Amino acid sequence: MAEFVPAEVFPPGVYIRDELSARDWTQADLAEVMDRPLKTINEIVQAKKRVTEETAKELEAALGIDAEFWLKTEALYRLRHGDPAPSVIAQRAAIRRRVPLRQMLARGWITPTKDVDKLRTRVEAYIGGPLETHAPFAMAARQTSYDKPLTPEQEVWLLRAKQMAESMIAPSFSNAKLLECIKQFGSLRLYAEDVQHVPKLLNKAGIRFVVVERLPGLGIDGVCFWLAPNKPVIGMSLRHDRIDNFWFVLRHECEHVLKGHGKQGAIIDNDLDHPVEISEQERIANDAAAHFCVPPHLMEGFILRKAPLFTDTNIRQFAYANGLHSGLVAGQLRKRLSEGPLGENAWRLFSTHLEKVRHFVVATAMVDGFGSSPSLD
Repeated sequence: MAEFVPAEVFPPGVYIRDELSARDWTQADLAEVMDRPLKTINEIVQAKKRVTEETAKELEAALGIDAEFWLKTEALYRLRHGDPAPSVIAQRAAIRRRVPLRQMLARGWITPTKDVDKLRTRVEAYIGGPLETHAPFAMAARQTSYDKPLTPEQEVWLLRAKQMAESMIAPSFSNAKLLECIKQFGSLRLYAEDVQHVPKLLNKAGIRFVVVERLPGLGIDGVCFWLAPNKPVIGMSLRHDRIDNFWFVLRHECEHVLKGHGKQGAIIDNDLDHPVEISEQERIANDAAAHFCVPPHLMEGFILRKAPLFTDTNIRQFAYANGLHSGLVAGQLRKRLSEGPLGENAWRLFSTHLEKVRHFVVATAMVDGFGSSPSLD
């Protein structure tokens, strides 16, 4: 049986007036009986003042009608005709379901305001469309797990990277320029501080390089997308502050650019240390990245000579002899050992070699986060 919904809901004051009329009482009479100011009774009758539990009990005593009736009548009326606050609350809730608002405000991506309509307008301007839809640019994005839609955190992070890239100037891109750039990267693998040269070299090759600090719960390592056919963008989160992860992710994204990946929709790479699914595009990029960090024939020779005893000393000696930072060797060694009997325990090994590089990168790159908030006006 369908639930009865009244066509019109009246406030308690309508029924109070009827009861007073039936008794030939005035509001002043009721005020005297209830020992309440006449102004209070008048405001209740006019629906300007709510019927509280105490008032309901007093009305029951004065008029002989159950307190429950007065409370239910009051509640139903306020639900139907109350303040517009519920719709404002619903709008605020809708905005927070759509985007990670608190983090966006903290990062300065959205200007704060208490006006919910202005807030909605600002969020929609950020995502480039109505609140109810996904941003067109983000809808085209693909992940390493291709069957999963972007989370709100991933989407706004990606849009921030796009905003930053659009504010940058770079020459036209060519594969030849990027191949020369990668060749120059080869000479930067020995010392951690040399990563500071990466943003400038990429820019000369026609690639806009941006760093956007991750949002909480965000698993993005890097992204490759194109603003135009000759305007590629590489974005990184630097969520792992390790030299091996930096070079692996960077070279991985460079391979995407070389192969033209991401032109049909941004490719977001999640957790490249522990990938769950590997597409052919990702396999190609992973192979190129691993080869760059430590050429496989060198790595295999080192493992054959030293296994199963890998010491800090022989890792450093091998790395230095091949113009590599020991962290690159340690990173690749951990990866290979994790695929054997050691499993996940391998990722705890050789950590003293994994030098931090984030502070070198953010000193020269276009950065959002890590204490920096660029003006994109």
